[in-house]
Amino acid sequence: MLAYCDYIVTIIKANLLPHDDMAHIDTVGPIGYDLGPNGEFLGTKKTLEVTDMNGKRYLITVEEL
Repeated sequence: MLAYCDYIVTIIKANLLPHDDMAHIDTVGPIGYDLGPNGEFLGTKKTLEVTDMNGKRYLITVEEL
């Protein structure tokens, strides 16, 4: 069965800033992949770091259960 972690995190990333009408989000970082020390694929988990207007950082994680 297919997992859609890539698709879901891409949709989240693309929609955070355009839909932040109150301008609380400062930055949305690149999508992080679950890779080993040599760049090998470890799993479908994806992460996204977001910083708010006060400099507080958040980590959004998308992984299949």
